[in-house]
Amino acid sequence: MSSKPFDGSQTTGMARRVPESLTHRAANPCLLTRREMLCRAANGFGGLALVDMMAREASAAVKAPHYPAKAKSVIFLFMDGGPAQMDTFDPKPRLTRDNGQKLPFQPPTTVFNISDKIYGSPFSFKQYGQSGAWVSELFPNVGGCVDDMCIVRSMVADHSEHTAANYFVHSGSGFQGRPSMGAWLNYGLGSASENLPGFIVLDNGLIPPGGLDCFGSGFLPASYQGTVFRRGEHPIADLEPRGTAQQQRAKLNLLGKLNQGVLERFGQVSEIEGTISNYELAFKMQSEVPGLLDFANESDATKELYGIDEEMTSEFGRSCLIARRLVERGVRFIELLTPQRKGLDRWDQHSGLTEGHRINAKSTDKPIAGLLKDLKARGLLKDTIVLWGGEFGRTPCAQISEGGDTSKTGRDHNPFGFTMWAAGGGFKPGIQYGATDEFGYYAVENKVHMHDLHATMLHLLGIDHLRLTYRYSGRDMRLTDVYGNIVKEILA
Repeated sequence: MSSKPFDGSQTTGMARRVPESLTHRAANPCLLTRREMLCRAANGFGGLALVDMMAREASAAVKAPHYPAKAKSVIFLFMDGGPAQMDTFDPKPRLTRDNGQKLPFQPPTTVFNISDKIYGSPFSFKQYGQSGAWVSELFPNVGGCVDDMCIVRSMVADHSEHTAANYFVHSGSGFQGRPSMGAWLNYGLGSASENLPGFIVLDNGLIPPGGLDCFGSGFLPASYQGTVFRRGEHPIADLEPRGTAQQQRAKLNLLGKLNQGVLERFGQVSEIEGTISNYELAFKMQSEVPGLLDFANESDATKELYGIDEEMTSEFGRSCLIARRLVERGVRFIELLTPQRKGLDRWDQHSGLTEGHRINAKSTDKPIAGLLKDLKARGLLKDTIVLWGGEFGRTPCAQISEGGDTSKTGRDHNPFGFTMWAAGGGFKPGIQYGATDEFGYYAVENKVHMHDLHATMLHLLGIDHLRLTYRYSGRDMRLTDVYGNIVKEILA
């Protein structure tokens, strides 16, 4: 067999043979080594993949829902730690009557479960609105909004420990590494904002147990994960402009050319494409974020509505006002975290519940009511879901501190029956749905599992939870796993 290099003249329509000898390579500089041929071929397919990905990215900035949606965005007011349902929105006179007595049944094991003594609520309740919903004295301002709220008193979840429960309420799984519902929503519908991420978390000083994975994208592309806005003048690290806008644009153009060169040489399509996208978004955010945080154009009446100028409510009030502004800018999912208060462990009052719940409620009551009223006045509540709640509720039993100081009494974790409420976005207003038993321990009427709530929210956003899937680890994954039913009775 001849060792003469194949130069294409012998037979047409055949691939060029790559010589193995460096001598042939030197004599024929236009020829390719086997490694170069494979690399270029890979880059060729990578280029095709890049074109396809960029086309899909351009066409999927806003994706069509499965059916007409009633809601466009979500504001999740996450009460980290677990507010006690019998002290907030689910009054239990039996607890007051039997305060200090032994619970007449064997309680389930939760986390500490150190007492079987009944603890009556230290707070009074009153009825509000035309719906006549009972609300604790902790929420006098939110109480005035009950006719816009759908109060679900029969929530159930699968975990009684904070970290797993936080993963569960956010991702539908108690395991780390699954996509948060904010990530799923942006994956399903795309971003409606050109200059801001589609999923933003407003940190008020306390990241929940489980950490940033509560807002992660899991196995979805990283671009869908939550972007955390920290407290202070500069909410995002390293976002401050370096030089003029023209200089920034020139840097990005140069970076784009360099990245394109890497794509052509090595074919690392997904990583480089994601990097380019992130740099472009960061550049846009440099001009958008300062205006977002500037309240100069907000009226004094609006600032008063949110309690921005009051010490107890200023921090959460700012976050609620920012949430409204984010909705106006097309952000899909906004989550507000519990404000940090000295000496308090979120809503997780295993001791000192009276003081702890009172302070936490005082910090959030006026801002939340202000948010609901402001969204409604601007016509935004009809297509914005506002969701309030924690990862679970609390027990009717008392946790008494060492020494028996009843002023330090608290409650344990309870995922078996608790309260969450939603307003706007297609939820039926002015109703109380479901019920717990007379002690507030178990949901006994119209149970709503967390998977059901997720399925119902996706439904209102125009998404069929059975069809919102992502192929991973050999199966089609979804937010509701293999569960979830739409709760039609709470839909408007």
